[in-house]
Amino acid sequence: MMNCGLLSEKNVPVPLKSISVEVLVQDHVATVSSTLQYVNEEERPLEALFVLPLPADAAVCHFSAKIGEQEIVAEVQDRETARDQYDDAVSSGQQAFLLEESAESPDVFRLSVGCLSAGQNAAVTIIYATELAVQADHSLRFCLPAVLNPRYTPAGSAAGIVSEISSGAVPYTLTLSVHVSSPKPISKLESNCTLDPLVFLHSDHTQATVNLSPGHMFDKDVELFVYYQDTHQPSAIVEAGVTTAPPGSLMRDPVVMINLYPEFPEEVMKSLATRGEFVFVVDRSGSMRDMMHHGKGAQKRIESAKDTLLLLLKSLPMGCYFNIYGFGSNFKSFFPQSVEYNQDTMDQALKRVKEMQADMGGTEILQPLKHIYSQRCYPDHPRQLFIFTDGEVGNTKAVLDLVKSHAHSHRCFSFGIGEGASAALITGMAREGSGHAQFITDNDRMQPKVMQSLRFALQPAVVNISVDWILPDGVTVDTLSPPISVLFQGQRALIYAQLKGESSGGSEGTVTVKYSLKDQPVTNQLHFCLKPTEETGWSLWTMRCSSCVTWWPSLRLIMKACSKNDLRFRLSIHRLAARTLIRSLEKEERSGAAGVEGIRSRMVELSVQAGVSSVHTAFIAVNKDSRQTVKGPLLQRRVPTHAPGCIPLMGSVSLPDFSNFDGMCYGSSRMADSSSSVGREVERLWIELVRLAQCFSTLVLGTPQHCTFCMSPLSDLEFLLMSS
Repeated sequence: MMNCGLLSEKNVPVPLKSISVEVLVQDHVATVSSTLQYVNEEERPLEALFVLPLPADAAVCHFSAKIGEQEIVAEVQDRETARDQYDDAVSSGQQAFLLEESAESPDVFRLSVGCLSAGQNAAVTIIYATELAVQADHSLRFCLPAVLNPRYTPAGSAAGIVSEISSGAVPYTLTLSVHVSSPKPISKLESNCTLDPLVFLHSDHTQATVNLSPGHMFDKDVELFVYYQDTHQPSAIVEAGVTTAPPGSLMRDPVVMINLYPEFPEEVMKSLATRGEFVFVVDRSGSMRDMMHHGKGAQKRIESAKDTLLLLLKSLPMGCYFNIYGFGSNFKSFFPQSVEYNQDTMDQALKRVKEMQADMGGTEILQPLKHIYSQRCYPDHPRQLFIFTDGEVGNTKAVLDLVKSHAHSHRCFSFGIGEGASAALITGMAREGSGHAQFITDNDRMQPKVMQSLRFALQPAVVNISVDWILPDGVTVDTLSPPISVLFQGQRALIYAQLKGESSGGSEGTVTVKYSLKDQPVTNQLHFCLKPTEETGWSLWTMRCSSCVTWWPSLRLIMKACSKNDLRFRLSIHRLAARTLIRSLEKEERSGAAGVEGIRSRMVELSVQAGVSSVHTAFIAVNKDSRQTVKGPLLQRRVPTHAPGCIPLMGSVSLPDFSNFDGMCYGSSRMADSSSSVGREVERLWIELVRLAQCFSTLVLGTPQHCTFCMSPLSDLEFLLMSS
């Protein structure tokens, strides 16, 4: 593996200078906009390669590049076509940008920035939508992956994008701002990082904004935990489509996202299972010697895995069966086969767990899983598989396919240990194995997560799950999510569906989930309004340095939606639904189903239509309007992924609602059109705000006096309002 971005001994700068992230949380969904600022400080044309982490289930829906004042918006195309177009553009001296998903793991993307002239700036923006996972303490977890660990590729496996991951100290900075909006009041926000004070934008606490505190060292994933009042309430969000999309298409019709929280009968929950076979599989590869994170007080990953396992071992019901496996380049077990759990076997296991070390080489998880699946199950003792790993594997999809092929014989509960654990592997194993996934990044939240997974494992399996819809005449439904295979008490189940046709009168729909629990029929029902939910958007003021032409969010104003909504931040539900359907088609393709070419064609068609990435498509942008081509041989730089650094000082201010304001407004030398009353009001308020910022920038807003990137004095500022 070549760390081409780490050439400090030759004093060659890494071209990625900064990342700015804006997060819009709307109830259970987050839309994330990341802008990566590249500067070619070398004397020759440059091609930069950056392997970046994204959430495993993210729907990447926008990719654009801004060079100077010119913005190029990428298109989704067939992957091979996009690659050919990129190569042709770069070889002919044109500027080009390519974003593609790893074929091995959907949480890894490669960004190629081609033909940056010497001294040239390029700002690349990536936008994605993702669902927020419900935690054991009822919060919703948002994770911004900052760390992407190198992935171990077993011998004989094809090397792809995951083999290009480089790590180490990096010089780029990152800023992060979060805006939360929900029909339910926001109780609080917590994070593993230091936050500025939470600012509520409405008296009913349904909207709030928060930033990372100044001086944050981005040496670990940023986790944000959002607490709503009445989080565990079933809900439905109906999102309107786009009238310009083809009739009958997914993007034209409304899409509904159903959030269900099954409630099991009380008498069933009082009699949790005391039987079962519990098989624990612990990653003992060399990477487990690494620290959980790079902050103070961090422990080694193997120690965290041992602590988690010890807690589980002490909590098992007497009379069950258990065994413990360790794996690396090979594997071994504590017992030849699962043994009965009693005081003697527990004491033996506890002693051996405490002696475990990360001394078994590479991360090859397929072989121990195949061995476990080959072992016979104990009658009346359902097999529960618990896996502890940092997820550093390069054959994620092969592992998931294996777990899925044995889903009938077990449930899989996975634990991601440490920063940078592969979300695709951890969540994927739990999903395919009808279990539950947890991420252990520090000790503070470990115990409730561990005990929640154990409670789920002791719950009886839910069988015969069916979903029925009752809709008004003239309206039909196409369910886009795969069939529900697992339900846990109080744990959210998501359903995406496309609503077709026009109602002849009724405005309400009903979705009913039926299932059997210990031979007892159970029904959960939700009524919802078919009218699309009123959309709220967001606006963002940013500041630009006139010397280095860098936009950065030092002064930020997040407000209510304007009358027009930016499509990049709309249609999150549609894109998540499209992502869900694309993932189902990918699994169908990998299973070797008949008509593979037809499945692939459908996947590409849906990806292009919805503007969402897939394993067979890529985002491509070519600057065809460049007046001159780039000449000379291209240097190639790989940008390291792990990001310790500091954040520019930031400040927050709240403004009155500009509900009727529309369009763009520029400050400094360019202001809003003052011919209208709205323009004059905006201009007046903005002048007052700028005067306030000039007078109190250090004390009140914390606005720096120099540009973070070029250190030029911030005497001539330009302010831009981007309205949704």
